[in-house]
Amino acid sequence: MSDILPFANRVSAGRMLAARLKHLASRHPIVLALPRGGVPLGYEVARALDAELDLLMVRKLGAPGHQEFAIGAVVDGEEPQMILNEEAMRLLSPSREYVQQELSRELVELERRRRLYMGTKRKPQMAGRTVIIVDDGVATGSTVTAALRGARRNNPAYLVLAVPVAPPDTIERLRPLCDEIVVLAMPEPFYAVGQHYVDFTQVEDREVMELLKAATNRDEGVG
Repeated sequence: MSDILPFANRVSAGRMLAARLKHLASRHPIVLALPRGGVPLGYEVARALDAELDLLMVRKLGAPGHQEFAIGAVVDGEEPQMILNEEAMRLLSPSREYVQQELSRELVELERRRRLYMGTKRKPQMAGRTVIIVDDGVATGSTVTAALRGARRNNPAYLVLAVPVAPPDTIERLRPLCDEIVVLAMPEPFYAVGQHYVDFTQVEDREVMELLKAATNRDEGVG
């Protein structure tokens, strides 16, 4: 067990993560937080690095008749990217029409959530930039895998994953998908992200919107 665990809360973990990312400040990165749990951490990282904060939203594409089983995911961005689970596609062989319908439905939901959180702000531009993807932790890595693959297709110059806690085997699987991984603790055995926080209260939509507004005001020199 790492001596930094458990983290007090997401803000504390975000500040510790920010300290480990200071070497990237000169690259003028964009910080993309995975909502909702990643946003308090992303806010702290963006503030410490004087970086832009935005969201990277991922929606699962459910299998026919079994919405809880993912056949892939769609990742938000200037050009949303569909990432298919090749094994699930071989196993279930959903029709092209079904996949397109599922994609269209989830794109609508992505847009609804983006408008809720970000209003009319344009989607993040990643091409040619240093992109730091932040979440409050990783367990199986399925969501982060889709996020990294989707981000990579947007042609960032340098892609970083930053999380406070994750199991070692998941981190090893994720390494080929990005240029750098910053992780504060990799405990074994690993059961759930929330077990490594004293306070892991669910982040509500209101908090997400308040943090994004505060980050935008800071960028614009307001307040």
